[in-house]
Amino acid sequence: MSFEWLKRYLPRGLYGRAFLILVLPVVTLQLVVSVVFIQRHFEEVTRQMTGEVAQAMNVALARDNAFREVMLDFDVRPVTEAALPTGTDRRWFDFSAIVVHRTLSEELPNFVAARLPDDQDVFVYLRRDDALLEVRFDRDRASASNPHQLLVYMIFFGALMTAIAYLYLRNQLRPITRLADAAQAFGRGRHAPYAPSGAIEVRNAGHAFLDMRARIERQIEQRTMMLSGVSHDLRTPITRLKLGLSMLDDADQAPLLADVAEMERLIDAFLDFARGNAEAGAPEPTDPVALVTRVVEDAQRAGRAVTMREAEGAGEVMLRPVAIRRALENLIGNAVRYGTHCEVSVSLTKNALRLRVEDDGPGIDAESRDDAIRPFVRLDPARNQNRGSGVGLGLAIAADIARGHGGVLRLGDSETLGGLRADIVIAR
Repeated sequence: MSFEWLKRYLPRGLYGRAFLILVLPVVTLQLVVSVVFIQRHFEEVTRQMTGEVAQAMNVALARDNAFREVMLDFDVRPVTEAALPTGTDRRWFDFSAIVVHRTLSEELPNFVAARLPDDQDVFVYLRRDDALLEVRFDRDRASASNPHQLLVYMIFFGALMTAIAYLYLRNQLRPITRLADAAQAFGRGRHAPYAPSGAIEVRNAGHAFLDMRARIERQIEQRTMMLSGVSHDLRTPITRLKLGLSMLDDADQAPLLADVAEMERLIDAFLDFARGNAEAGAPEPTDPVALVTRVVEDAQRAGRAVTMREAEGAGEVMLRPVAIRRALENLIGNAVRYGTHCEVSVSLTKNALRLRVEDDGPGIDAESRDDAIRPFVRLDPARNQNRGSGVGLGLAIAADIARGHGGVLRLGDSETLGGLRADIVIAR
């Protein structure tokens, strides 16, 4: 049996679900106890008390008025037909009045109507011979006094104990939310302070997270140091090759120098990808509109056909400006390499930041987009390799930077230019 339809109406947060788990049994128990208590106790007690009153009333009506008023405390007076009530005047929450009215109508042979307007009086209308009588007596004789007190106490103390239990529960849930916030911040490239606390299981999870974060940071640091050494070791023989080729004739050295330059460019691209966000600095409050505008202006000064189409929203977002600039430059470079024109737009809302780059090139087929963001993947014929000499790292670098900010790189079809649309979406 599927409960997918029910999940849409349930809380999505941890506090909301915990509160529901805490409150639902208490409310259910109170409802069951209330219904059972009202049906089996108050209803039965009210029926018995009203039945005794009806029997006493039958006996009293067979005697004179003095006996009725003095001994049985019934207040009897004749009334006209116009005095008959149209209803019971029962208040909506007075459930015992229903039992009183039903019992009187069953036990009194000359019953005509009854009114129960409050908790003090009961008015019963009886027909005797040709006369219409109104009989008044105290409500306490027909039903238990203050029957709602037990329900009020039960609801009050149930709510009080639920609030106290929720305070304790919140203290138990707070370490879990702090752990989730620290993990989310680390996933977005930020180092949030965190100290394990709470129950033993939560503390164990917190210590495991700290150990994992420390290992990842050590691996990133070791990779950065290794890449620095590899970069130096690779550039040294390339420099020697350049010096050796410079001694050749111009006709012979030109193609070889081009190959060496291509090799150097490929090595730089590989190191740029492997380095990732390691040298991009810490996240800082950044105006994405101003950042994208500067990137577009720099691309225009470099002679690229790039325009800033639109910028929606204003504000600052925690970003690594150097890394975001690198991702945008890679997307713009791919766009102008495979197309003739590129448009860049920014959309900033309270929930997310979207950086969009569109071109008028051949685009990428939907079934090939997942492969396009993988490292060292070059698509053909979706992207013509003769248009550039890339190694398939432009989209991979942009996707890696987006993931480093807790976001994602999405590829689609441009509705305005007809080529590829690349969106970097980062949650705020």
